[in-house]
Amino acid sequence: MKGKKTKAVRILESLSIPHSIHEYEVDEQNLDAIHVATSVGQDPARVFKTIVLRGNKTGPVVCVVAGNDEVDLKKAARISGNKSVEPLPLKELLPTTGYIRGGCTAIGMKKKFPVFLSGKAMSFDSIYVSAGVRGMQIEISPADYIRATDASVADITSETV
Repeated sequence: MKGKKTKAVRILESLSIPHSIHEYEVDEQNLDAIHVATSVGQDPARVFKTIVLRGNKTGPVVCVVAGNDEVDLKKAARISGNKSVEPLPLKELLPTTGYIRGGCTAIGMKKKFPVFLSGKAMSFDSIYVSAGVRGMQIEISPADYIRATDASVADITSETV
């Protein structure tokens, strides 16, 4: 995979957005963000996962939250203009977004969907997001990520105790 340019990386380059690539060994049995964070030597709070939901009114909605957080479905529904949202069934992820589980990113999805980035991202100089394939993360400033995805910053996570 060394040197492989994903669609997401090509988009960032075309927009002249500074970023860096971090590759890691993929464990097919453990694709969660906590494992990815450990693999790239980062705090899970800085490694953001992309969760695709389906709204009852809008269709697909993309939520991007820290690896150690969960999307609050009520908040996500409200912020996206839906009465309710539910996780997109896994079998629909690739046909809908162009990406697979563990390699999904809001950068360069098949269609432009509403993207909501957890406000927690704004407390970091840079965050890590999937590069569009398993085993590769993009390090990017939150402001540049917002520019690349046209994301809205929102409170979309559950309160952690």
